[in-house]
Amino acid sequence: MNKRLSVLLAIAVLVAASLACSVLGSGALLEDDFAGSDGTWGTGSDADSSVEYLNETLNFFVVKDFYFVWSTPDDVTYENIHVEVTALNSSTDPGAAFGIICNMQVTDTSYYFAVTGAGTYAIGLSTLTEDTLLTNDNEWTESSLITPGAASYRIGADCGSDGTLTLYVDGQQVDSVTDTTYTSGNLALFAWSDEETSGTNVSFDDFVVTKLE
Repeated sequence: MNKRLSVLLAIAVLVAASLACSVLGSGALLEDDFAGSDGTWGTGSDADSSVEYLNETLNFFVVKDFYFVWSTPDDVTYENIHVEVTALNSSTDPGAAFGIICNMQVTDTSYYFAVTGAGTYAIGLSTLTEDTLLTNDNEWTESSLITPGAASYRIGADCGSDGTLTLYVDGQQVDSVTDTTYTSGNLALFAWSDEETSGTNVSFDDFVVTKLE
């Protein structure tokens, strides 16, 4: 899987995020179980992809190959946070990636925490000029902590104000790096297709944001 250039070349912004913010759980800055189509998250569809509320989840379906699609819940600037979400992976393409975006800027540049059903992962930095994987010498890498072909993955991300970026899968730390290009910003969820058209189908559930200690 070679997606290194795809973020800048094939980003799709379906819709602007709603201004609504939902604070549901004790101690959570933001929490959503997607049980109601309340318009909190940006949704929409076109010939290349769709983001829709479906069966009490937020579903991403990507038709076009090597295409990156995201949705945001609000326009709030978050800093020094831990984010978790369950990704239900129904993709037929094992290279389809999905995960969490943090510290997103108004220019749509950000950090992303990506996992695939093939058991690979990356923590990446997207800027206006390039897309760089901060882990494993700029390469996607397999991890024994990511079960290939699992029906779902609990993905977690630390986005520290000191630049610490840590990826968790199913409660276990997979990798951690440090980068201080962005120290605050918006949040998003994303799906990223690989070489198979109509092969990326991911639904997100049980999203929660808390403050890092």
